[in-house]
Amino acid sequence: MIVDTHLHLIYRDRLSYPWLSETPQLNADFTYETYAHEARRLGIAAALHMEVDVAEDSIEAESAVIEEIADGSDGVIVGAIASCRPESRDFPAYLERVRQNPFVRGFRRVLHVVPDDVSEGAVFRQNIARLAGTGLTFDLCVLPHQIDRAAALADLAPDVRFILDHCGVPDIKSSGYDAWKGPLAEIARRPNVTVKLSGIPAYGGENWTLEDMKPYFAHVADSFGFERMIWGSDWPVCTLGGGLSTWIGTTHALLSGVSLEDKARVLSENARGLWRLPV
Repeated sequence: MIVDTHLHLIYRDRLSYPWLSETPQLNADFTYETYAHEARRLGIAAALHMEVDVAEDSIEAESAVIEEIADGSDGVIVGAIASCRPESRDFPAYLERVRQNPFVRGFRRVLHVVPDDVSEGAVFRQNIARLAGTGLTFDLCVLPHQIDRAAALADLAPDVRFILDHCGVPDIKSSGYDAWKGPLAEIARRPNVTVKLSGIPAYGGENWTLEDMKPYFAHVADSFGFERMIWGSDWPVCTLGGGLSTWIGTTHALLSGVSLEDKARVLSENARGLWRLPV
């Protein structure tokens, strides 16, 4: 069984996605039906929807749309990670509304699309600290040079569980291992940070191979261990690096030397425990 902790769905007729106009490869509808047709065959039994950086005035609408879609997903979509704006003074009121909805399991604010110092603002940090005790997680989507800022957030909110998306976004295509390995190991020293094995096929070259991925995976495993690692498809972004089947095949190959217990942790058990998923 696989729990996909990073599924994106795109419905352009229902929500506004300003960034799509600059990303023609993804400027299309990516529906649950299309995802499920392939995902079920690959052993994905449950998924969390990850926010898709919708327009700010569509943030709460996105959660409502995904919850509606989840109702028709035969129990596959079991929750959502919602978009948010922690830099806003309106965040506390938004948080209280979200806490009334158990479908939302956490938040994400994509930080590599805003100035580096956004996460250093007092309001941002105070609002992230408000997540302590709520059971809501916070996904960190940062570039390697921003990982130190992500680590600072984890230090300032030790009772909040953070998820480092996409293994910290290494630049595999340009052989960016050395610029990434130190910051990755440093943030892994924070016990309240879990790493997400996701996204990396899109960062490889056009003809990336399993051998290209192995050193990055090995460093993530050495730094975090398998007790703090979860898996995500990053669908449909993964189609830029071969697609869902390719990524799952690569994942199984990377985990081929891992014990069955640790493999189960990465593919499902850690996610189930982290979010208390009903699967």
